[in-house]
Amino acid sequence: MSRQMIKVLSVSVLATALAACGGKAPQMDQYGATPDMPAPKRDLMPDMTIAKPTAWGDTVPTVPAGYRISAIATELGIPRQTLVLPNGDILVAEGRGGNAPKLKPKDVIAGKIKAKGNTAVKSGNRLTLLRDADGDGVYEMKTVFADKLNAPYGLAMIGNVIYVANQDALVRFDYVDGQTQASAAPTTVTELPSAINHHWTKSLAASADGRYLYVGIGSNSNITERGMAAEVDRAVVWQIDAQTGAHKTYATGLRNPTALAIQPGTGTVWAVVNERDEIGPNLVPDYLTSVKEGAFYGWPYSYWGKNVDDRVMPQDPAKVASAIAPDYALGSHVAALGVSFSGPTMGAKFADGVFVGEHGSWNRNPPVGYKVVFVPFRDGRPAGEPIDFVSGFRGEDGLTRGRPVGVTVDPRGALIVADDLANTIWRVTPDTATAPAPAETPVQPPAPITP
Repeated sequence: MSRQMIKVLSVSVLATALAACGGKAPQMDQYGATPDMPAPKRDLMPDMTIAKPTAWGDTVPTVPAGYRISAIATELGIPRQTLVLPNGDILVAEGRGGNAPKLKPKDVIAGKIKAKGNTAVKSGNRLTLLRDADGDGVYEMKTVFADKLNAPYGLAMIGNVIYVANQDALVRFDYVDGQTQASAAPTTVTELPSAINHHWTKSLAASADGRYLYVGIGSNSNITERGMAAEVDRAVVWQIDAQTGAHKTYATGLRNPTALAIQPGTGTVWAVVNERDEIGPNLVPDYLTSVKEGAFYGWPYSYWGKNVDDRVMPQDPAKVASAIAPDYALGSHVAALGVSFSGPTMGAKFADGVFVGEHGSWNRNPPVGYKVVFVPFRDGRPAGEPIDFVSGFRGEDGLTRGRPVGVTVDPRGALIVADDLANTIWRVTPDTATAPAPAETPVQPPAPITP
């Protein structure tokens, strides 16, 4: 047997053994402002309970009584985030990015195992436009709005301009109402950090007044394994002037802020953040939080406020002392990748709060996530446990039919869910008696700021 064959066989055997190791994680209360925090537990490898993909077939995800769900687009190229345009058309950002080299043999092994739970479809690197011309809930048009992009992810709109956060740059397209194809190549607003790109997704939101764009930029490692030099301008949220492209760091210490949203009425920036791995199945909770200007949220030195991570060297007690705790824990390793504020058209029970898309764990037994939850708000703050809103992506049979990413509330009365395993866009609507009739006025993006 050749040396190469022996090496491949050894990696395969080790991967199988590592994937099967460990028992089931204990149940803990990890929702809300004061989640249970066990002691850190470090192993050679975390549990690797990987999604085993299968087709939806004749089944669909589960939604609450009084709601309907349908697939409005299929056979996409890895849909991530969506944007509802003023006329009701939906833009879908499709693609996969990242070019980080593996650091250790365990990274090679983990990468091969995780890949088994992802789609094998080629990255679209494009924006696709969906249109329901007659308002019957069937999106009869699916066309490419713009292609040859670089792993587009975050989407936002200000006035008549569409902004796209590629993995390496924030770009813009001029838009005319009803347009189905971009009239020109995009214009770069500002370059975004893209060296290594361990966490490549760039989330995006526009301020309520249209003056600023906020971009979430993830870390270049789990916990500084590449050195602190690789983490410059990482694990942060940038504030970018929409007119000039000038940017500043708005908040720091957010390991991977995968989705951003602006709270109606207050203009507050909110984020969902994926926290660090490899210190146990119940550490560290991913979270939903308001993002305060100038605030430090802990990464890499601490988590959930001032809980020190002793893997980081050198330590920085002053930074830990300044760290603030997030607002709301979603549970460890749920991999939250989407967030959107709701409204009255989604029904009384789901009118005040946010929807969160949870892509699902790869490093926990039993698996968690693989659903869209609703976090209720009261007086502008999270209040109460999350409620399952779209579930059934991973069945009791251990098979995974989909993995939710971006969630977008259409003000007309629908939740749009991007599923990057089934390469499908789902639309959830309340029955007529469940929610008030949607307003007749079109969706209004933030107005542009006149220089």
